[in-house]
Amino acid sequence: MKEKTRDLAKRMDARSWFDASVVLTALILYAVAWPTLHLTHAVSPGAQPFIAAFAAFPILLVRINPALGWSISAGSALLIALAIPHQPNNDLPFQVVQVIALIALLFAVGLRAPVQTVAIAWGATSLLFGTTMPGEGDAFANAVWGWPIALAAVVLFALLVRWLVLSRRELVRQEEENELERARRAILEEKARIARDLHDVVAHHMSLVVVQAQTAPYRVEGVTPAARAEFESIGATAREALNEIRGMLGVLRSDGQLPEHAPQPKAEDVLALFDGARRAGVTIDWTIEGDLRSIPETTGLALYRIAQESLSNASRHAPGAPVRVAIVCGLELHLRVVNGPGAAPARPVGNGGHGIAGMRARALAAGGEVTAGPSDDGGFEVQARLPLGAVLATPDAVSVATPTVQ
Repeated sequence: MKEKTRDLAKRMDARSWFDASVVLTALILYAVAWPTLHLTHAVSPGAQPFIAAFAAFPILLVRINPALGWSISAGSALLIALAIPHQPNNDLPFQVVQVIALIALLFAVGLRAPVQTVAIAWGATSLLFGTTMPGEGDAFANAVWGWPIALAAVVLFALLVRWLVLSRRELVRQEEENELERARRAILEEKARIARDLHDVVAHHMSLVVVQAQTAPYRVEGVTPAARAEFESIGATAREALNEIRGMLGVLRSDGQLPEHAPQPKAEDVLALFDGARRAGVTIDWTIEGDLRSIPETTGLALYRIAQESLSNASRHAPGAPVRVAIVCGLELHLRVVNGPGAAPARPVGNGGHGIAGMRARALAAGGEVTAGPSDDGGFEVQARLPLGAVLATPDAVSVATPTVQ
């Protein structure tokens, strides 16, 4: 039993303890008000518990709605003072329990209610006490002026506590914002460090590849025209990769700029992607039906990345195989990339296995889907379906079929 009580005490927070204290206080006040009510006022025994409840139980609203609790307590106090006669040996218009409850509720109103409500509650309570409390002559004058001053001290103390609590909360909020700013600054510094590392390692070596590819025909004797074209293709591909790396470095170095705010490929950029693949030696032909310029940015970016990954997978896993690409822009955007069986052994891949999953994630983010699998002739086929909404094929839609380059 003691262990259960101890566990319950640990689970209770400060608010629960406060609510329990308020309930206990209300019960104590009620236990005092009910048995002593007949000593202060001429009340029938049957009415005593109800009148005592109006004197003690409004304090239960001290946290939930102190203004409502104060209204009930003040209204019942005025009604008791005017409608219920008090005993000859009692000069107070209502019980001391009701005075305690009213002052406690007025303090709670000062802590939580709007300033206008606090002023009304203070004025009404001062008027109630100042006009109903006993006294004649100087004593009455002292009651009229004394109660407002005493209650003003209660209200001012409540407002002081309130402002102290608010200032403390504001200080905590400022500290949290400062902590978030420090964390953000640390993230930006880490991004800058990653950008420096990428620049020093990847961009540096890519730049060397570009330089070597461009100068190889001049450094190596007996370079054939075909080899010169191959070097030019390697240099163009390396420059394209270097440009993308520089764009990524710009995002990493930006101060809080989100990646989606950086320049991203559009749907019409797939033409440059196909040209680059052809320059790199990929045997590729493509057809496009519809206007690529009418495709939304998100769908266009998904189209570009899926096509890029499909061509990359074809060149890695089926080198020398012809690749056919078909893009249809109608009610929906359809992409089909098919490659035949490889004409040469596949290139060794150090790490990977996430290409198809990445394409599916791209399509899912745009609201579409991707299917990929082997084709009947031993090659591989990727199909993507991406929604376009209200985008339709325009009258000036182009249909391009380029001959296969061997």
